[in-house]
Amino acid sequence: MDFPTSSGTPRIVIVGGGAGGLELAARLGHVLGQDKVTLVDSSPFHIWKPSLHEVAAGTLDIHQEGLSYLMLAHMRGFTFARGELLAVDRERRTIRVGKVVDAGGQTILPERELRYDTLVLALGSISNFFNTPGAAQYAVTLDSTDAAEAFRLTMLKNMAQVDQAREHDPQAHLRLVIVGGGATGVELAVELREASHVVSAYGLRNFDPDRDLAITLVEGAPRILSPLSEKISRAAHIRLNALGIQVETQCRVAEIAPTEVRTVDGRAFPADLCVWAAGIQGPPVLATLGLPLNRLGQLEVNAQLQSPDPHILALGDCCAVPWGEGKNVPARAQAAHQQADYLAGRILARVQGEDEDQDQDDAPYVYRDNGSLVSLGREAGVGSLMGKLSGRGLFVSGTLARWMYMSLHLMHHRAVLGFWRTAVLALARLLMRRTQPRVKLH
Repeated sequence: MDFPTSSGTPRIVIVGGGAGGLELAARLGHVLGQDKVTLVDSSPFHIWKPSLHEVAAGTLDIHQEGLSYLMLAHMRGFTFARGELLAVDRERRTIRVGKVVDAGGQTILPERELRYDTLVLALGSISNFFNTPGAAQYAVTLDSTDAAEAFRLTMLKNMAQVDQAREHDPQAHLRLVIVGGGATGVELAVELREASHVVSAYGLRNFDPDRDLAITLVEGAPRILSPLSEKISRAAHIRLNALGIQVETQCRVAEIAPTEVRTVDGRAFPADLCVWAAGIQGPPVLATLGLPLNRLGQLEVNAQLQSPDPHILALGDCCAVPWGEGKNVPARAQAAHQQADYLAGRILARVQGEDEDQDQDDAPYVYRDNGSLVSLGREAGVGSLMGKLSGRGLFVSGTLARWMYMSLHLMHHRAVLGFWRTAVLALARLLMRRTQPRVKLH
């Protein structure tokens, strides 16, 4: 990986301000400066993607918790360019960034072109409907903060309607089906159940969450959280049952209809709302690059996170990184964090001319499985520590697991903001919650 430029100043463009992309931009910008490092994202602010289920439930306010990319760019020394990635011209080494418009459709920033010497794709992923009929039309996803916020407003509206209907219809209720028993589906189900109790206490006097909100979690595998250990899966299943959430395993979805979810074995689950959390795929723009993709539409890269085009690197969910025989690195936040660290070291060594050893420069990225943690509500969690590094891993559950889960978010903030800013931010948010509702109500 080199940086041949006419001006002698390498231009590093990172597309995608998720966990990995933002951390990479912050590290490179801190050392190299704004003229060398540019971060591109379509959103004006950053939300840690593993917390989108909290945005959807209203327990996290994106307008209070989101971090402004412009602020972060000024603070950490990179340039921020807002807009969606539309196209990549590999021959000219340019990308086309879409225009930005306001709520009234007026153009704020025009469509523009950015030049690069090294392009790092950190685009994340989108939901994979696996060609399921009706899924794209009738199921909602949590791919972005906008989608999570839209779902939150829809849930609030439907709960209010049930509350009103209960005055004259004792059978009125809200039926929610979540397709996918992975971490997102499980965490969303628990978060919605707990948040519904809070919302009902804030004025919905006729709405009883245990009676009027039916949540069904549908999973095609033999158990929920199937990539994790059976012990973790069993503990999560028990927690869901205790909250009154119906769990259906070995239940493959055949079709999403306007008012129900139909399965391969002929069953139908009534659904006023359906959330699809059953899988991921690479963003469609990757198919325009002329580079190899896997069956999930992810960019195939080598062990150095480099595509067949030496000027294009990738990290996170948008790429397929080899991990052992026939496997790829799992799509987890910890993987994106590790890959950002790896690429930061590799790029800085090249730019600063510190790495004269070609063998060292070709040292592969090695994924370290540090375990997995799943949130099961405000006071509960479940997971394992150290993953495969210690054989079966160390099982943790309850409040300890929840605290450790929350610490992952703080560790991400520390990587972006530094220790003291993160500490101040955490304290400020703790104090603010003393005067704010536990869920966002507007």
